[in-house]
Amino acid sequence: MITYKEKLSLIGDMIELSKVDGKLHEREYEFIKMVADDLKVRDADFDELFKIPNELLVFKSEFKRIEHFYRLALLSHCDNHHHDREHEFLYQLGLKLGLNPFSIKRVLHEMEKSPTRMVEADLLFGIFKEQHN
Repeated sequence: MITYKEKLSLIGDMIELSKVDGKLHEREYEFIKMVADDLKVRDADFDELFKIPNELLVFKSEFKRIEHFYRLALLSHCDNHHHDREHEFLYQLGLKLGLNPFSIKRVLHEMEKSPTRMVEADLLFGIFKEQHN
């Protein structure tokens, strides 16, 4: 189970990513709000996250770290504009999360190739699993 503090950190990372290109697009905001609502983050806390710097929490579970990375990668594509700074932010965040750099690059590449900008779960986790061997 994810704690409320972890939920706030997840949303905070999403907010940081959405601002990397200098503009918070409406579709990005809507996506973040949808995730926050799904995670049952209180509206007042959600609004406050836009005003304070985010504290990165690294999950112990690799599954959770991959899931978080992928959620952010999806956000970077929701405005139909992928900025180079977003790509760099995702790469650096993936490293901070302790994910394999080759896997990070491959997932981002697979998302770029996909017409929907999505990657099937089996492929996503398979990419990270490959690097364990």
